[in-house]
Amino acid sequence: MYSEIVMEHFKNPRNVGEIADADGIGEVGNPACGDIMTFYIKVRDGRLEDVKFKTFGCGAAIAVSSIVSEMAVGKTLDEAMTISAKSVIEALGGLPKKKHHCSNLGSDALQRAIEDYRARQRGEVYQPPEDHPESCECAACSAEDPEEALYCTTVCERKPTS
Repeated sequence: MYSEIVMEHFKNPRNVGEIADADGIGEVGNPACGDIMTFYIKVRDGRLEDVKFKTFGCGAAIAVSSIVSEMAVGKTLDEAMTISAKSVIEALGGLPKKKHHCSNLGSDALQRAIEDYRARQRGEVYQPPEDHPESCECAACSAEDPEEALYCTTVCERKPTS
């Protein structure tokens, strides 16, 4: 069951689109679950003036992208880098454990956009970490439910903890 906040952000996502002259772009994808997110940022005076996203994925992935964009606008780069999967899940009023990986993808895509911006400022080209097609870093790895743990070990490299 999804919270009202998740459903609202899925039905009426905020900040959808692309920034043509973006200061930073971050993309993450997990072919194992089918979600791909791209975040675009515009920075002014060390703050995120604008954040847009394009997401291909399930309703949870769209809601995550929408809430991450709202959480990030107006924050300093360092503040935005602290947006975590856990804070995204909390802002959405919860997500089913099988959808926790979506919250990681949203925060990761935003962080990659910020890292891309910072690399550009240094005159460098950002090289994001390699995505592993058969893995993700999902918060469900800590699931205690055997059904959830089974899902997690088939998708993630990490073993579930109890």
